[in-house]
This record gives sequence, C-alpha cells and structure tokens, in this order.
Amino acid sequence: MVTRRLAGLIPAALAMAVGATDSSAQVEHAGEIEGIVRDADSNEPLAGAMVSIAASGGRAVSHGDGTFHLPVPGPRTYTVRVERLGYRTVALEVDASAEEIVLVTMEANPIPLPDLVVTGSVVARAANEVLRPTSVFAGEDLQRRLAGTLAETLSSEPGLAVSTMGPASAHPVIRGLSGDRILMLEDGERVGDEFASGPDHATAIDPSSARRVEVIRGPGAILYGSNALGGVINVVRDDVPSSVPHHLTGAFTLQGQSVSNAASGSLNLTYGVTDHIPVRLELSRRSSGDLETPVGPLQNTSTDIREISGGTSWVDDWGHAGATFRYYGNDYGIPGGFVGGHDAGVRVEMERTATRLRSVLRPAEVFESIEVDAGHTWYEHREIEPPDILGTLFERQTVSGEVLARHSGWGPFSSGGVGTRGSREDFGFGGALFTPNSTQTSFAVFVLEEVDLNPIRVEAGLRYDWVRVRPDREDPSSDIGHIRERSFGAASGSLGALAQLTPSFTVGASVARAFRTPSVNELFSEGPHLAAYAFEVGNPSLEVERGTGIDVFMRLVGDRLNAEVTWFHNAIADYVFPLETGELSRVRLPIFQFQGEDAVLTGFESALEWALVGDLTVEAVASYTRGRIVETDEPLPLIPPLQGHFAVGYAPRNWFVEAETRVAAGQDRTGPFESATDGYTVFDLSAGIRITVLGRLNVITVRGENLGNAVYRNHLSRVKEIMPEAGRSVSVAYRVVF
Repeated sequence: MVTRRLAGLIPAALAMAVGATDSSAQVEHAGEIEGIVRDADSNEPLAGAMVSIAASGGRAVSHGDGTFHLPVPGPRTYTVRVERLGYRTVALEVDASAEEIVLVTMEANPIPLPDLVVTGSVVARAANEVLRPTSVFAGEDLQRRLAGTLAETLSSEPGLAVSTMGPASAHPVIRGLSGDRILMLEDGERVGDEFASGPDHATAIDPSSARRVEVIRGPGAILYGSNALGGVINVVRDDVPSSVPHHLTGAFTLQGQSVSNAASGSLNLTYGVTDHIPVRLELSRRSSGDLETPVGPLQNTSTDIREISGGTSWVDDWGHAGATFRYYGNDYGIPGGFVGGHDAGVRVEMERTATRLRSVLRPAEVFESIEVDAGHTWYEHREIEPPDILGTLFERQTVSGEVLARHSGWGPFSSGGVGTRGSREDFGFGGALFTPNSTQTSFAVFVLEEVDLNPIRVEAGLRYDWVRVRPDREDPSSDIGHIRERSFGAASGSLGALAQLTPSFTVGASVARAFRTPSVNELFSEGPHLAAYAFEVGNPSLEVERGTGIDVFMRLVGDRLNAEVTWFHNAIADYVFPLETGELSRVRLPIFQFQGEDAVLTGFESALEWALVGDLTVEAVASYTRGRIVETDEPLPLIPPLQGHFAVGYAPRNWFVEAETRVAAGQDRTGPFESATDGYTVFDLSAGIRITVLGRLNVITVRGENLGNAVYRNHLSRVKEIMPEAGRSVSVAYRVVF
C-alpha cells in the first residue's frame, strides 16, 4: 500500500523543502503522479487539498491520510499546484518520468495566494499575473458565497453589482454594463440562452454545481468576440472530463435559505470506467418560495430549477476527445404590481438542452495544444399570464464550432494562440410579439500573442468578426422602420503590458478596442414583452457599438497582504439602450424605444485583504462607476452607485467566523423616468467548520444576512418601487469533495 510505504518517509519529509521528492519511494501506478500532503507545523496529513495540473487539466483531492493520485498524459515535467483554504498555495515542478512519490508540506496562512485563471488568456496564470482585473472563486471560497443565482454569488466582488426583477432573474452588472454586453460562458462556450434580451430573463446556469467561476472585468473580446464589452463570466464544470481519476471523485452540496424557504442540492461524480475512459454525471435541484422582505412577501417569486448532465471522453497521451449533454429547466415567477402588469404577476417556463463535442490535441511540435469545440444548444422561454395564456415566446437554436491552437515559445513570442469560430443562431418569437423570426450567422478569426521582456510582459491581440442578421420577412413600411437584412463587420484589438517591479508588486495597463452587434431584439422587436411589463420597439437602423476601454492597475501580493486598485475608462460609440418614452402602448404598457447614443463610463475598483495578527484578517472592497451620454451629458440609466463592503474575520485551520458590513451610497444620477434611491448599510455574519470524516473534508457554512432586518432598496432592482430587498435571512450550506 502507498500509505504504508509513505509512513517510513515521514521523518525525511520533515527535513525536506516543500514539494521535495524521495527517490527511494517509487509510485505504484505508472502514468501517475502520487504524493502526500501534510501540515508543515503538526506533520498531520491534510485531507481535501486540491492538486491540479493546468497543462493537462488533471486534478485530484487528497485523502484522509494526505495521499493523492494524479494521472498525467506523458512522462515529462509538470507544474503541480496544491491548494487548501487556510494554507499557502504550493506550486512545484514534478518530473513524472522519475516515478517518485512527491512529499508536499503546506504552511498555514489566512491570506490565500491568487488562484489560476484560464479564461481570457492563452496560458493559465495566477490572477495577479494576468493583464486584466480578474476574480476567481473555487472550492470552499465558492461555497461561502454560494447563492441562488450566479449574479448574487458574484455580487461582493469589486466592480460587480446585481440587477433584478425578482430573485430568480438576477443579472450580473460589471462596471455599469449588463445584458448583452457581458459574455456568459460555460466551460468556455457561450451558454446560448436569452438572459440578455430582457430584465425578466433568468440565466440558464446553476452555480451550485460549479467547480470554479472566473470573472474578467473590462473588454475581453479577442478570444471571445462580441458581447464582451463589459466583461466575461466563465462557469467551469469540466463536463467533458480531461483526465481519468484513480478513484471515484466528485462533490456533494446541500444548501438551505430561510428568507425564501429555499432548498437545493447538487451531486457530480467522475469515474474511470477504464484506463482511458472517464464518465462524469451531475444532478442538481433547487426550489424556493416567495421572497420575504421586512415589509412582507414579494409575491409570485418562487422558483423550481432542475439540471442533469452526463459526459465522457477518451483520454490518451495525445490529449482527449469527448462529448457531453446537459439539460436545464427553470419555472419561476415575476412579481406583479407594475404599470400595465397583472396583479398576480407572470410565470416563466424555460428549458435548455446543450450538446457539446470537445477535443484537446497535444501535438508537441509547433503547437502545444489544439482545442476543437462543436456544440448545439436549444432554448425555449415561455411567459404565461393568468390563468394560463401564452403571452410571450422566445426560441433559440445555436450551432457553433471553434478551433484554438496554442503555442509556447515561438520566435519572439513566449506564448500565444490563433483561432477561428463560426456559428448559426435561429431566433423564433411568438405570443403577442410581432418580432420577425430571424437567423444570425457569424464568423471570426483571431490571434493573441505574448512577449516576455522580463520584468515586463506585453500582450497584443487582433480579431475580425463578420455577422449577418436576416429576418424571415422584409417590410419597408413597418411601424418601427425598414425591417431588412443587416450585415456587420468589425475589427477588435488589444494591447497591454504588465511590469513586475518587485516580487510582490506589479503595475499594468491595457487598452482594448471592442465591438458589439445589435441583437435581434434591439433591431426588430415590436410588441409587448409580457414579463418585463414593457412594450419594446426596435430600431432596424442601429449601428455596431464600438468601445475603447482603458485599464490602469496596481497589485500587491504578499504573505500577509493582497491589494489591487484599478481605474477604467470605457468610451462606447452608438451605445444601445431602451429609452422609456413616457408613453403607454395600446395595451397600457410603458413604451421603450431602442436607440444608440455615444456614452462614456469611468470609474474605479479596489480590494484589500490584510492579515493583521495571526489568523485575524480584514477585507475591504469598493467600486464606483459614472456613466453619461456624451451629446447631452445626461446620466446613463441604471448605473450602480458607489458601493462596497468591509469584513473582519478570524480563520484558524479548521473553522472561521466573519462579520461583514455592506454599504452603498445614494444614487441620484438617474436617467429619464428613473427614480433615485437612498444609501444603505447592511450587516452580515458567517461562520464555518471543516471536519475530516472517513478520510474526506466536510465543510459546513452558516451565514446570516441583513441581520438588522433593514429596509433598503437596490438601485438596479426593477421592483424597488413596490418592495425593498430581502429581509433577515439565515442560510446553511454543506459540501464534501471526494
């Protein structure tokens, strides 16, 4: 047994540096990196440490005796990363061809090192080494933040806010931009839902089963194209497994929340059927009742979410290739009480199925890896008015394919990638909408390269996109204008530099030229959007949005202090937004007309995490965005106010407690027919414990929110006129990773 042989190595491990190896101990299984993880002070084994190799996508979790088995595609040197909350992250080079057991000792540290980032970069890097402001959530950190929606889970990060029309339809807002300007990804691929086409549309992503979530703030269009003027959110699940685990692996999560009487659970399992074939299965379910506020319930806000997926692949020395299928369903309510709305509100039924084929080839010659993706997504969204009448229907089918080739050292370039992407999307509309069914076809080519001029690293990228939107009918005399086929072509570019002035202090700047094609709804919509309580009028003559974004930032990363400050400026030509006209339609709904105006958004983000004494830490986050229309100098509508939070925590190895204060200033810079909101202060308290049971790390977290039951209103809430935000709430979460 591996554990018996390792027992004799413990005295030697104490005398060795972190990540050392002992040539007298040989691995039992060829093609694997085997090792043991221990506490540097007590020499006790550590369960629940995440061990990963970014180059291959392989990962493993340490057992109760500290041992781990990590399959590798070939006998070469790999960078192995070992992480566990409460300990300093360890990164070490391991020669798999030596077939020696790796001994890892981890030192306690309440401030974790920045996590790895794979989104928006050609090379996986730590968050403090990327050229754009980035946030990463994984493991226990993700569990602490876990909420009913993805937007609420991410809301405490700098630069992020939440726009809602009821709890189920929470939308992420990055630097004042939301909807179709934020690109939502699942394992690096577009989700293909309709969340961006209305404030009432929920996102077809359940965060409870995510392995990690990455957020890139600011324009990130080179690798992903349009719809990334504000940023990119990538939910990583590894639906197509990239390695074969030695044992059954997975995670089980349970969560409950009092304020909405919510209960949820998720389970994902990965098992190696053979030495080359892993199979991954996932199940999740969430249900909730009406949201309770300090002044009463927000009626018709219950949810019922179910999700199931399965995937498999063939894993070999040359890489892996596989397929996955995912189903997502969500029935939820939009509250009533709005002008033109039903008193009882509207129910929404949405379904999404996604099939994906993915392969990663490692030719080990000119290109380090070649990624090939192909997928099909079907989505349907029905809005039902009482008693059971279909008011609005959205349908969408997407077929897409992408190839991305990454290289390491290549002439003057230290790393880089080239790629191409194509897609066809069919949009269907029904109910009371007169919007024509349409087809959107797109094609893109791109290149992104890095040059290492130590201590300065430079990144440059270029992309060209072509998009054609074709309605199923041409109507020169339509009430909204000349409905016709539209074609758009645009080039995007980015240039950035990062300078490491000291081992812990870096500065950087980037400029990006990005674009966004007007959506089908913005171009051709005509009719009542039932659940949004709006009569939407499109504009077939809208032009492409072109944005120029500038970021300047400073980062400090140390054993006891992490800090980052960013200033940004985003100038967007022909910024498209729905302007409330102040008029009512023939069905007594407020009329919103899509129009394009030049706009500018400027602001800052700051975050600090400081270990004061021992395991006592403080955290402070603040962000501010100011948006205006250039021609009139009037404020852009629905821009979040100055906001942030301050927290004090105490986190020894096996438990933690944290008190947090969330604050927001009043917002009186409002657009036409938009009401101002007052500032607020809200108090939260959370605690958790880590217990090793049967060799597995179990984490239980309890969180109390709005403990003072304060009556406050989120400026970005579409229901703030009729109800405040949620009242006092207690949530409990349990998670085990095995």
